Amino acid sequence: MATNNDKLVLNAIFNPNTPLTEEEFKANDDGADVETPVTELPVNVRRAIDIEMAGVKCAEHGAVADALAHFNSAVEAAPEWPSGYNNRAQCYRLMSDNENALNDLEMAVKLSHGRGKAARQAYVQRGLVYLLNNDPERAKEEFTCAARLGSDFAKNQLVVMNPYAALCNEMLGEMIGKCVRGER
Repeated sequence: MATNNDKLVLNAIFNPNTPLTEEEFKANDDGADVETPVTELPVNVRRAIDIEMAGVKCAEHGAVADALAHFNSAVEAAPEWPSGYNNRAQCYRLMSDNENALNDLEMAVKLSHGRGKAARQAYVQRGLVYLLNNDPERAKEEFTCAARLGSDFAKNQLVVMNPYAALCNEMLGEMIGKCVRGER
């Protein structure tokens, strides 16, 4: 069974961009991920959330144009709500419209003040767009921001993009394989 210290060491190895101690982690936690109950949100935001859900259902069924119309309505209903921009950006990505996706993701980061779930999602999506645009350095910057906000996906992307980590993982895999096979 791993102790808390063991977990912190492993976290430092596998997630070098995250805080090293529980105290540092707590000091970096601004509470931005604490969700406000829907009933306490402004009426226009609640309406936007309902519209977004309809848009997500359309997108899940392949009706991307209909989904985009819903997300446009959600952004219009609550232009201060970053989630609508994130969802519309995802729709733009599905339509291969990376320019509009990046514009919406920039707005999501701005409205969320770079904190919380909306920012984390926007940073991940921007990282993916930059990868699609063959810009791995900018993608790495975005994934680093998302990783600092707790995105496991972004942390994994950073490991995959790190050639040293890939080499270490390959060597570790070989060593474990030899141990399993009883080789030296």
